[in-house]
Amino acid sequence: MAIGGVLGLEELAREAREGRIDTVVCAFTDMQGRLVGKRMTARHFLEVARDEWHACDYLLTVDMEMEPVPGFKAASWDRGYGDFVVKPDLATLRRTPWLPGTALVLGDVVDHEGQELPHAPRAVLKRQLARLRGHGLVAKMASELEFYVFEEDYRTARERRYHDLKTAGWYIEDYHILETTKREPLMRTLRNALEGAGIPVQESKGEWGPGQEELNILYAEALAMADRHVILKNAVKEVAFLQGKSVTFMAKWRPDLAGSSCHVHLSLWTAEGDRPAFPDEAAPDGVSTLFRRALAGMLVTAAEATLFLAPNVNSYKRFQAGSFAPTRIVWSRDNRTAGFRILGHGASTRIECRIPGADVNPYLAYAALIAGALHGIEEKLEPPPVYRGDAYKDPAVPSVPRTLGEAIERLEGSRVLRAAMGEEVIEHYLHAARWEQGCFERAVTDWELIRYFERG
Repeated sequence: MAIGGVLGLEELAREAREGRIDTVVCAFTDMQGRLVGKRMTARHFLEVARDEWHACDYLLTVDMEMEPVPGFKAASWDRGYGDFVVKPDLATLRRTPWLPGTALVLGDVVDHEGQELPHAPRAVLKRQLARLRGHGLVAKMASELEFYVFEEDYRTARERRYHDLKTAGWYIEDYHILETTKREPLMRTLRNALEGAGIPVQESKGEWGPGQEELNILYAEALAMADRHVILKNAVKEVAFLQGKSVTFMAKWRPDLAGSSCHVHLSLWTAEGDRPAFPDEAAPDGVSTLFRRALAGMLVTAAEATLFLAPNVNSYKRFQAGSFAPTRIVWSRDNRTAGFRILGHGASTRIECRIPGADVNPYLAYAALIAGALHGIEEKLEPPPVYRGDAYKDPAVPSVPRTLGEAIERLEGSRVLRAAMGEEVIEHYLHAARWEQGCFERAVTDWELIRYFERG
């Protein structure tokens, strides 16, 4: 039976026989957090690909432009760019109501012996979740995704080289109902479509920037939430396209407007009994020793984990004082100037990491945060005192890395994340980041042309 849009194989077969579903999108997530894969007939998926399908192994070594990046150990011209295997995770099989007659299933990337590739984003997260379960714990998480909506479609935006685009709003609209009503045809479609795909939606709202929206979905266990995150992001782009609009999840698409964040919420629960492990009513501050240790570990590893939270050159343009994006690695209670904000009480007690932007790959970000929490738990760390006041103004507290180059340096020297994720994984993503940094350093930007063409 289908539950809220999620499909079983028998349900899919019946829907296919009755002509309601004819296409299955078989996908996995690349290093950039994008869905890549194939569209199959429902018949072929049910007869053959329900167990596995194959794709070129270069897909986990390409950059944003799909350029095969040299120097990776996992795949290269020297190794012949062969295939790897994708094993569909049938728990992710669901309808996609915004695409007629279509279902979607995500998969795990494995080698020809059936072993998960350690550098595949979903595998990176699953490794940390297995470590967490070794402590008798599970992580429940949520992503708050923000994005800008534009009146132009993607082709027009490209032809204009993304200049002078018309945002689908023209004034600051944080929480405005009237202004967001103007985009309700898009947002209502998205809310209902995601619900129909088995992704429970909490709400949408206007954000600070003109034409900027936030779409929040219900928290879930970490792997399911990361799956929901990438499906949501892809759905937003597809629905916008189908309505003749475009959206961007860039962390900072224009210097004078608010960036787009992806605040990540985390709480730990017992694997047995499904009880929240963060609250402790008997403690003076209402939180458990486990909570304090997890928070301390996330704080001490935040700078070296930032590459997984802010993966692109553009990500670092968002970290501006007074912008609601964090610049300091401190924790506080319900204080939006801090990199880590503590919210809720009792069972809802959780840690909100405000560092990630909307361009983040959730599997990698979740994995890095969980690895930090485990470090604090295993080393029995204690956090510094709660921070009060405006963290933007305090140079005495640690800073979030301010450039991709600095984030690369911090991850290069991270013994904690190398031990947690493995040398192979860390070097894989460092190599990708160094390539991205090099591409940027070779580029001649509009800023340089305007500044130097005549007067330089």
